[in-house]
Amino acid sequence: HAAGCRFATGSGVTRLSESWLIVGLGNPEARYLRNRHNVGQMVLDVLAGRAGGSFVNHRQVARIAQVRIGMLPGGAPGPKAILAKSNSFMNTSGGPVKNLMQYFSISPDHLLVIHDELDIPEHELRLKLGGGENGHNGLKSISTALGTRDYARLRVGIGRPVGRQSVTDFVLADFPKATLTQWATTLEQAADAVEEVVTLGLAKAQMRLHTGN
Repeated sequence: HAAGCRFATGSGVTRLSESWLIVGLGNPEARYLRNRHNVGQMVLDVLAGRAGGSFVNHRQVARIAQVRIGMLPGGAPGPKAILAKSNSFMNTSGGPVKNLMQYFSISPDHLLVIHDELDIPEHELRLKLGGGENGHNGLKSISTALGTRDYARLRVGIGRPVGRQSVTDFVLADFPKATLTQWATTLEQAADAVEEVVTLGLAKAQMRLHTGN
């Protein structure tokens, strides 16, 4: 792995966990709970609800739920996953994410980060591997802490503010009440996309999401 991702211990290389770490970006205090910037954590709530999991505090400055995601062919429970919400603020998400990866022996190719994306229209979803952070401070913090950008992201489109509203005010505002029903559908679709990444792999999940198949 790139510098900064030392997941082997001792002289032999440890076999890394097959579990996934699914991180929903956001800010930790109650006043931020329903902000656009916290949409990644809202997707985790849907996933935890589906899997019957609940979030508990973990010593790596995060709240986590250990669950199985989706279904395998034949109806067996899907792969193990750790759903994680950092207890630190968005722009310092990297430390808790790196610590959780080391604690659970998870490599960057089993990390999926869910975040809000200004440059995608509202309610649109995009999966990508690596690339730039597009000015997103949570992603910047994770890439810096891990020493790599090569991890999967689920980008949840929130659009851009209209008129004179600043980007900061826009992302730190709650979703308008009139849009909550539509957002509930989008969160379910985002949870579906996460399940497909974990059960089918990123490439297949991308194809299904981006082509509508």
